[in-house]
Amino acid sequence: MEPQLTHSSADGIATVVISHPARLNAMTVGMWRALPPLLATLAADPDVRVLVLTGAGGTFCSGADISTLKGSPEEAQRLSVLAEDTLAAFPKPVLAAIRGHCVGGGAQLAAACDLRFAEEGSLFGVTPAKLGLVYSASSTRRLTALVGPATAKYLLFSGELIDTERALRTRFLDEVLPAGELDKRVVEFTRVLVSRSRLTQAAAKEFADGRTDRDAYWAGQARESGEAAEGVAAFLERRPADFSWVVPASPTRR
Repeated sequence: MEPQLTHSSADGIATVVISHPARLNAMTVGMWRALPPLLATLAADPDVRVLVLTGAGGTFCSGADISTLKGSPEEAQRLSVLAEDTLAAFPKPVLAAIRGHCVGGGAQLAAACDLRFAEEGSLFGVTPAKLGLVYSASSTRRLTALVGPATAKYLLFSGELIDTERALRTRFLDEVLPAGELDKRVVEFTRVLVSRSRLTQAAAKEFADGRTDRDAYWAGQARESGEAAEGVAAFLERRPADFSWVVPASPTRR
């Protein structure tokens, strides 16, 4: 099979699959280049409420396809950082469903997601020191915000792999599932996300990511949306809420 990113959508959940079986789903330059426009399309789709990023078969992503770095490693790194930043800026909840290797560029992509669920036995590593690459400033800051300075330095300095127990303990992961339970849990949890207010999620994502210039914007959206009135009414009437606010077609992101 040719290396590619595939996607599907159903019931408000879009799934993007990293598929390059011959190289443990390593990302080629073409795959890095294809990710931002794909994300833009899914972000603009009002029917998409949650995004799941995963890998084909038994692994998530083993990093960048090293064979594609021979010509211009700087260009490959630029494209990978652009893809990561675009993923981090996706205006709806993003969950990484991880099994097997999540290493190098794979860990870079996982760190750019909002949440990370993994199957027991998965392995994680950030490996630029093995290749003599300088990990980008944005990627380093994102990793450090996620796991803290000490663990970020451990991973970056050594390039060593860590298991799911340590990844959970150091906050790289949000949940670890027994073998065979990951897909079921992802479906269950994403259905919960789909049922919640998109307004709450979009505002919370920006605030949690550190944006400080949109307080008035989100206060205005809350006043005009009617989301709170619907939520309170649904609670009192003991029925599911019918939240109607949708993410603007071209949200302002940093």
